[in-house]
Amino acid sequence: MAAAPENTGADDGTSRIVLFDFDGVLFQGDSFAMFMRHHYKQSFWRKVLAVLTMPWWLPCALFSRWWAARTLVNVALFGMGQKRYRQLAEAFADQIVRRPRQFYRDGLQALRKHVAEGDQVIVVTGCEQVLAERLLAQLGLPEVGVIGSQIRPGWSGMRIKVHNVGRRKVQSLAAKGIKSWRVAYGDSFLDMQMLKQAREAVLVNGTPKLCKRVERALGRSVTRVAWY
Repeated sequence: MAAAPENTGADDGTSRIVLFDFDGVLFQGDSFAMFMRHHYKQSFWRKVLAVLTMPWWLPCALFSRWWAARTLVNVALFGMGQKRYRQLAEAFADQIVRRPRQFYRDGLQALRKHVAEGDQVIVVTGCEQVLAERLLAQLGLPEVGVIGSQIRPGWSGMRIKVHNVGRRKVQSLAAKGIKSWRVAYGDSFLDMQMLKQAREAVLVNGTPKLCKRVERALGRSVTRVAWY
């Protein structure tokens, strides 16, 4: 599987680094949430456990959807080791990649064009790393770098280590030595920091309201594209 490559030099104006978000830019929907829902459907006792933990995560949802979602992910991964997780994630990716219209054809064409032109393409995503890597590999793009969310083994099973969204994306890139890039493709205000540091910011399928909000925050115009 392709790991995100290290950037060994400072940006001298000839950088060929191009960043893509995954969900909403290449993938139609939330890929990891789809995987979690699929996993729950396959396990009756996990659904029961989710109901039993409802007094905790339901009130959390009133204040933070993230904490509620984190609890449900922990329940879904309860008692699971790394090897089993990888097997399930890769099997799900192999299945989902065959669904018609699950991916944005235009987005994949744009990504492949950057690769063909010799750009260093990195998918920076909130999707979990193993799942994102497998999906791209099954699409015939194993050479594309991925920086995704991380999970780790814990005493009760796999647990979220890093949720790679918002400002965390820029921090994850910096940890790889990547501090500047030529183009960034995003679909949400959560991608603001990633878009802000790009010489060209591209907003995918953005509503007029979102485009104006992003442009106000950036202090400059963005390239707007409609992908199907």
